Amino acid sequence: MKNRFKGFAFILAAAVSSLTAQNVVVNGPDGKLQVLVSCPEGGKASYTVSYNGKQMLAASPLGLETNVGNFTEGMKLKEHREEPLDTTYVQSRIKTSRIHYRANELVCSFTNAKGQPMDVTFRVSNHDVAFRYTLPRQGETAGVVVDAEATGFRFPTGTTTFLTPQSDAMIGWKRTKPSYEEEYKADAPMDVRSQYGHGYTFPCLFKVGEAGWVLVSETGVGSRYCGSRLSDVTEGNLYTIAFPMPEENNGNGTVSPAFALPGSTPWRTITVGETLKPIVATTVAWDVVEPLYKTEHNYRMGRGTWSWILWQDGSINYDDQVRYIDFAAAMGYEYVLIDNWWNTNIGHERMEQLIKYAHSKKIDVFLWYSSSGYWNDIEQGPTNLMDNLIARKREMKWLQSQGVKGIKVDFFGGDKQETMRLYEEILSDADDHGLMVIFHGCTLPRGWERMYPNYVGSEAVLASENIYFNQHFCDEEAFNTTLHPFIRNTVGSMEFGGCFLNRRLNKGNDGGNTRRTTDVFQLATTILFQNPIQNFALAPNNLTDAPQVCIDFMKQVPTEWDETCLIDGYPGKYVVLARLHGDCWYVAAVNATKEPLKLKLDLPMFAGKTVSFYSDDKNREPQLQQRNVKSDGKFQLTIQPQGGAVIKTN
Repeated sequence: MKNRFKGFAFILAAAVSSLTAQNVVVNGPDGKLQVLVSCPEGGKASYTVSYNGKQMLAASPLGLETNVGNFTEGMKLKEHREEPLDTTYVQSRIKTSRIHYRANELVCSFTNAKGQPMDVTFRVSNHDVAFRYTLPRQGETAGVVVDAEATGFRFPTGTTTFLTPQSDAMIGWKRTKPSYEEEYKADAPMDVRSQYGHGYTFPCLFKVGEAGWVLVSETGVGSRYCGSRLSDVTEGNLYTIAFPMPEENNGNGTVSPAFALPGSTPWRTITVGETLKPIVATTVAWDVVEPLYKTEHNYRMGRGTWSWILWQDGSINYDDQVRYIDFAAAMGYEYVLIDNWWNTNIGHERMEQLIKYAHSKKIDVFLWYSSSGYWNDIEQGPTNLMDNLIARKREMKWLQSQGVKGIKVDFFGGDKQETMRLYEEILSDADDHGLMVIFHGCTLPRGWERMYPNYVGSEAVLASENIYFNQHFCDEEAFNTTLHPFIRNTVGSMEFGGCFLNRRLNKGNDGGNTRRTTDVFQLATTILFQNPIQNFALAPNNLTDAPQVCIDFMKQVPTEWDETCLIDGYPGKYVVLARLHGDCWYVAAVNATKEPLKLKLDLPMFAGKTVSFYSDDKNREPQLQQRNVKSDGKFQLTIQPQGGAVIKTN
């Protein structure tokens, strides 16, 4: 309490002394992260971010353009107020289970040239900045339409980027894009235009020379705003907030979000660190949001099988699903996911029998649905249920009556506010019927694990199906795997659907694309990729044709974590990540380089203990050894190219 008060007093003194200059400074609790808010003559508000005395973001613009007033110029900083925040909350379904959030909050009250008020709220913790805009009622006007945000992020010269582009709308298979499934470029210069010319999807990672790293994203997006992204870079190394494209959702719906007054925008988030550890560990996506509704249901996380990833559409029949239910039971898993076409290939009536059979094996069921509607050309059913309020509730009532535990909803149409509203409506109705929800072909989750108690994951990544469909993605699997723990999976659960133990990616394990990565690499991904319900890309044949050491591991791997920390790594090259489940630590490592990678690791969680060590032998086959870790926690290992390692507490 004493240290927090001292830091708060310093912030207050700095802010009061600088108010006449239209500058306000707020620091994080430990004093290293600093935000300077400025409103010079001319009235264009901006903010600057530095860490440990090094600039991370140069003066970057603030402001909104709305139908009730322009809040981007002619601005005056009228007053400000600060207070320390200190909260603890418990959150399942993310990278850590108990979070202690300490931050200093600064609220800057501005007026525009017409005297209309707008607040900008900053929350600054030791490694995170979150900010949003709040508008009070403007006279008799009850609501506002936001036409554009001036919000920007200006990086120092020499910054390199780790970004994935926003695709054109209404392109790709069955006109289903954008779906957050484009390829990343690593360590690219800022002056390279995005592939489609529409900027980049969140989250966005930047390496700021020798100063450190910055991750930019957003959180708290629900039915009251659209999903945003970063524009292409403009003059002065500036990226700005971009709204959805008019063509999204088949051209239907506005690109400009609207909300009732008083009201606030979502939070823009910035995570900084001299190393990548704070990037991987950040919980800001959940720290600044609140649950939108309470649930009366006790949702169980766990592991599942799904036939579609290797056996494809032809497997969505009664007999093959029985095989996968039996497989899930043999593995000790909790779930089976039955994918598209079940409504015609099996039918509702026979599905009731299949669900009863699954329950007899102590396996619960997830069923697939199209998001439906007019925004793509999807034929896979069931369609025309999830986008229709009446039909959706009728279907969910049936699902509840059969004891189905969750749904996977696929193929959404973009990031417009009406689509965000559909996500929220599906989640809310599903909770009324005790159903968990997985989204595929979808947008990035933005704080949804805390906002919606029955939300359990989104794809929003170039996921396992691409490995099945194209050899190129098999060849790039290791590269992409070493990106996700630093970028996509830092801000939300990632329903990847991975861990292949088939060497060839087809039903018979004798054709199709060839997997380049080792079996232990695949085991490592179950730790590296965080999602509270993991539908693994395993197949019944793996019980007899996969190494027993791998099957044994997959029978006991958890999906929920109490703590996560980065040990070592660099995006696109390699990663070593530790996660804690109960009292058992798992450390997973993979190598995307073309040479064996020799590492000397500090693993204090294993100091003086005997651990189980999974690695590749000289023939790239999996082996399990018992290793004694020295009392200082030092551990040496060599990871083969496109290989992996896992170390776990005995």
